[in-house]
Amino acid sequence: MLKVFVAALAGLTLSAAASAQTVVEGQDYTLLETPVATVADDDHIEVTEVFWFGCPHCYALQDTVDEWYETLDDDVEVVKMPATMGGNWNTHATAFYAAQSLGIEEELHKDFFDAIHQDGQRLTDEDDIAAFFANYGVSEDDAKKALNSFPVRSETNKANSRMRAMRLMGVPALVVDGRYVITPSTAGGLENMPVIAEALIEQVRSERDE
Repeated sequence: MLKVFVAALAGLTLSAAASAQTVVEGQDYTLLETPVATVADDDHIEVTEVFWFGCPHCYALQDTVDEWYETLDDDVEVVKMPATMGGNWNTHATAFYAAQSLGIEEELHKDFFDAIHQDGQRLTDEDDIAAFFANYGVSEDDAKKALNSFPVRSETNKANSRMRAMRLMGVPALVVDGRYVITPSTAGGLENMPVIAEALIEQVRSERDE
């Protein structure tokens, strides 16, 4: 009960901070000249979390954003998108979409991060990834088929196209409504990223109500 109360209090604090926050273009966030097409339903506000499993800053951000996601209203949809910048980035993106296609991504997501940053696993080899997937009831053969499937390659390519359209040169990043890009640099630190994003969500709501 205490844990639930503390989590609720943290959510209220974040919402209050966001509502009082005056965000400034070019200072707190970057506005894309050409909005990126969102994948959320039209009546939802999309928040895209762009990450790389191998990124220590992305790993450090996870608990903060996961707690924040729990406080979001029903009109907000979170989309996790792995960054694709070649090499191991693309391998991990493929692993993300393969896990998604197999229905184990939500269960696996935090564990995959932990395996890399706590246990020292690289998880950049197909055999190692397939063996990791086996922990979630997927045969290594099925895992390898998913990793090499056309739909997974297609999703990875789409992520690459979206990332380029977002003009991202690094991660982590939060992109609100396909227009507003928030990075640790613009937000003034990892912990401020959800606060800026929350304020921009409110801004999008206001725009849609006009």
